[in-house]
Amino acid sequence: MDIKQLEAFVYVVENASFSKAGKALHLTQPTISAHICALEQELGVKLVARSVKETCPLDAGKLLYTYAKDILAMREKAVQAVVNFSKEMRGTISIAASTIPGQYYLPRLVQCFREKYPDIKFDIQLTDSAEAVNRVASRSTEIGFTGTLMDTPKCVFREFADDRLVVVTPNLPRFAQYRQGVFPVKKILGEPFISREAGSGTRKETELFLREMGVDPARLKIAVEVRATESIIKMVSEGVGIAVLSKSACEDYCQFHKILAFDFDNVTLQRKLYIVRRRTGMLSPIAQAFYAYARDFYKIREKGEISSRIDGSKEQQRAISP
Repeated sequence: MDIKQLEAFVYVVENASFSKAGKALHLTQPTISAHICALEQELGVKLVARSVKETCPLDAGKLLYTYAKDILAMREKAVQAVVNFSKEMRGTISIAASTIPGQYYLPRLVQCFREKYPDIKFDIQLTDSAEAVNRVASRSTEIGFTGTLMDTPKCVFREFADDRLVVVTPNLPRFAQYRQGVFPVKKILGEPFISREAGSGTRKETELFLREMGVDPARLKIAVEVRATESIIKMVSEGVGIAVLSKSACEDYCQFHKILAFDFDNVTLQRKLYIVRRRTGMLSPIAQAFYAYARDFYKIREKGEISSRIDGSKEQQRAISP
């Protein structure tokens, strides 16, 4: 079904005449007739009835006319969107993000994107993963970032970065003994545990990993349930308990020896972070540009860093070769 055929059909219906449709489209009447005939042959049904006085749509034609109008309108919107996109990239993009992607991945992403499009602003709402997805599904925001997959048919999830979870403990001698090794997974059941809230992606992924390692999350000795990652880190540093957090979130505290961070024995906890959009409906042009940029940003960056490390290693080898 060709767009020109649909356009000719719509003009025939609206003008009730093949000749008038031809004049409006600057086409000959035989060309208009050929377009309508081709449509009828493709669909296997008669679309219009001709008489001496006028041309009118049959039942099948009336049905097609509704869809044809929508298709032509969508074509115009697409053309206008591309024209506007090429002329002017400005406006505000609304985003709902859970804690880890929102605090530790979005800042660099937004900064690099705004270097290309400085007239674009961002409205970023930090929440948990479940609420971030709800806001995208309800059209409160255009794009979401989460730390886990959610079961919602209204949204599409695409991986945009990798994150690593670690066990964090107070910097005490009984934990420092594991500094050169790994943290025994069974020991997590013997310590007070500080947990994220129920809607958190970090909590969901932690519970999933523990089950895979044979530990029932229900057996954890939950001392405190906290919404903010920074609050959890502070409580760990004060000796309230241990926790499982994103390595990105606790690197600074580890560097200044306020807390310790470990991998579990026999496993490194890796998870995916996701960018989210509605399954139906179109993003605004600027949101679509950011979505495409964000989807591949860390993948491209990671490839570049790996390539740089390989090139640097080759340079070192050449430097020390006799």
